Amino acid sequence: MNALAFWKATDFRQQSLSVSQLRFHMFVTLFIAGNLILPIIAHAIPQGGKIFLPIYFFTLIAAYRFGFAAGLATALISPLANYYLTGMPPAAVLPVILVKSALLAAAASWVAHSTQKISLLHITAVVAIYQFLGLLFEWAYKKSLILSLSDFHIGLPGIIVQIVGGYFLLLWLKENIK
Repeated sequence: MNALAFWKATDFRQQSLSVSQLRFHMFVTLFIAGNLILPIIAHAIPQGGKIFLPIYFFTLIAAYRFGFAAGLATALISPLANYYLTGMPPAAVLPVILVKSALLAAAASWVAHSTQKISLLHITAVVAIYQFLGLLFEWAYKKSLILSLSDFHIGLPGIIVQIVGGYFLLLWLKENIK
């Protein structure tokens, strides 16, 4: 496969799940578990949470593949569960993470639903949308542009993992989870 093939959009049908479906609860539970495990792994590295932004990864997958409800449930429950189980993220940053997670769920669901395609460009657009809107919220909330830019500065490896890893996991889910 050549390098341009990754940028080529592939047909992708989002499977919006209703909260009344057992599949909804099964997948949301799996995605929350992923959002609990990835931060534990990332925090084994100094500054790993800030570098790899692990709390967002499965929110992206849940919303893009299974719709806004699954994404939002994952977005809100994951950070709260992490906080109550591990004390991370710190309470002071929890509001920002919750808002950014919800923005990610909305952006991923919207891009997947409106385009019915997947490509690295689509996933890059999702990450750019939530990071930009999240930056604006964080800037207003913290009243510091410098602190708000840390996801871009420190978290660039995590942004890349979200885009590339998210793309490949979504392709795998497309082929293997009907």
